[in-house]
Amino acid sequence: MTDSSQKILIVDDNPKNIQVLGTILGEKGYDIAVATSGEAALKMVDKTQPHIILLDVMMPGMDGFETCQILKSSDKTKDIPVLFLTAKTDIEDIVKGFDLGAVDYVTKPFQAAELLRRVATHLEIVDHRSNLEQKVQERTNEVQMTLQRLENSHFEIINRLGLAAEIRDNETGLHLTRISKYTQLIVHSLKMNEQEIKILVPASMMHDVGKIGIPDHILLKPGKYEPEEFEVMKSHTTIGARLLSGIDSELIVMAEKIALTHHEKWDGTGYPGQLKGEDIPFEGRIVAIADVFDALCSKRPYKEPWPFDKALDFIHNEAGKHFDPYLAEKFLENRKDIEKIMKEFREK
Repeated sequence: MTDSSQKILIVDDNPKNIQVLGTILGEKGYDIAVATSGEAALKMVDKTQPHIILLDVMMPGMDGFETCQILKSSDKTKDIPVLFLTAKTDIEDIVKGFDLGAVDYVTKPFQAAELLRRVATHLEIVDHRSNLEQKVQERTNEVQMTLQRLENSHFEIINRLGLAAEIRDNETGLHLTRISKYTQLIVHSLKMNEQEIKILVPASMMHDVGKIGIPDHILLKPGKYEPEEFEVMKSHTTIGARLLSGIDSELIVMAEKIALTHHEKWDGTGYPGQLKGEDIPFEGRIVAIADVFDALCSKRPYKEPWPFDKALDFIHNEAGKHFDPYLAEKFLENRKDIEKIMKEFREK
């Protein structure tokens, strides 16, 4: 028994032809819709959403060839199979029908059994294609969900590794959160695309991962470093870069740059490479601002937190010396948001 949900649109200007086709197809249980012109057919397609169209060629006004061409040029209707059913038997007409995108070409007079078989075959193809598209979509959704879970796990592992370094430094994950939020403020001000932001923000949380390799007696020292101790402390940049090097991941490559260069200074007096100006990777210049500002506003064993305005003044005064002046300006434009982040993610 034919599926009654399968809809056929008959397009023909001859009432007798419509009656004959309606009887033949209706007896097989097909849902029939009728249009008596090409113009009417185009108006009915969206409403009826047929699974196949039986299209006459010789009609007044818009003929079947033009109707087919318009159907195939629209994204909404291009996948509906068109079967020409016509008295035009010249090979040129048959070839033209196929060139326009028809799936079949049946000449009048036709045999009912042959027509029914052709219609059934093309409807089966439609069903198979629909089922295949559904399975492909389902599989695509499954793959996307799997990739999203992997990506989430990837970011979480990175976050935990960064947190491990902060815990050794008597910090909490809130420091990493604030760094990522300040970084996000800057990159949004620069109108970077979402994919770049999606990578840069979590990568910023890896800036101090190299502290894992710094001895406790130096890392946790409450007072001022001796010169040789400071040299050891500065090595957290190169240690971090080594930890992250050699991994084929856009996120990790960016995190490696940040770990290595977030203590470089715009005037070339930073470390470890004494890079200057735009020789410092863009990512490192951004995180340098976020990291220094948060350090100034945070309580440390060797200092009390700076007042908010004083920390902002430092960023302003060091623009062009410690910091990229343009990025410092972009950071300072977000005063209200900076203060909101400080309050929302401050240490308890």
